[in-house]
Amino acid sequence: MSVLLLQLAGPLQSWGDSSRFVRRETRNEPTKSGVIGMLASAQGRNREDSIEDLLGLSFGVRIEQRGRIIRDLQTEKSMTRKRNSNRFDKEMPLTYRYYLSDARFLVALGAKRELLETLDQAIHTPKWPLFLGRRSCPPDYPLSLGIHDEYADVRQALDSEPWHAAKWYRRRYRQPDLEIVCDAMEGEDTSVQSDLPLSFSSTGRKYADRVVYRYRIPNPDASENVGDNTEKPPSFDSTGEADPMSFGQK
Repeated sequence: MSVLLLQLAGPLQSWGDSSRFVRRETRNEPTKSGVIGMLASAQGRNREDSIEDLLGLSFGVRIEQRGRIIRDLQTEKSMTRKRNSNRFDKEMPLTYRYYLSDARFLVALGAKRELLETLDQAIHTPKWPLFLGRRSCPPDYPLSLGIHDEYADVRQALDSEPWHAAKWYRRRYRQPDLEIVCDAMEGEDTSVQSDLPLSFSSTGRKYADRVVYRYRIPNPDASENVGDNTEKPPSFDSTGEADPMSFGQK
């Protein structure tokens, strides 16, 4: 197995897996469905094309810098009003949309080198514009950190790869422990999230549950001396301002 590493960073990201109606939430890290959708877009696949060959990718994410959850309020109205009325012809309800601001992630994809080479080439020369969960969230570049054969699998890559946080974040936080979210193995303490895409068809998207395993590792750069600041990054494990959707209560 080879491993393709992606660096997902940008001003805004949004990775939903259970948004309904007027509340569009985001998870704290990229979803497998969101990343597979980005890869399919890079390859120029349309919504009706099969993605079966991408479902077998081993998948893992390391949270390099958490960023903060922010909320945006959006609504839509027509330019014209109903006859003899102050009401608009079309009025959509107010929607609440959540985003991750200034977050950064390391994504590891495991598969045979031949498949990863086609994906890496597509990332460098995408057919369609790429985005981080929503079309309003363009990525920073470079996206691809290349294909690595020195790692045995996704977990070894995420455990060993140097820390890719931004310079300002590295100065502010002194080598915090890093959280990893990856495909689970049998016997592990797991959770379930609905982010395994079966189809992106415009007539009806289909998703299946994916069993994931979460764990923390010491920062791979812990031996570096970056100052004496011991301030901790914002946490999503409580019900403070950093957790407006109460993920910590689930």
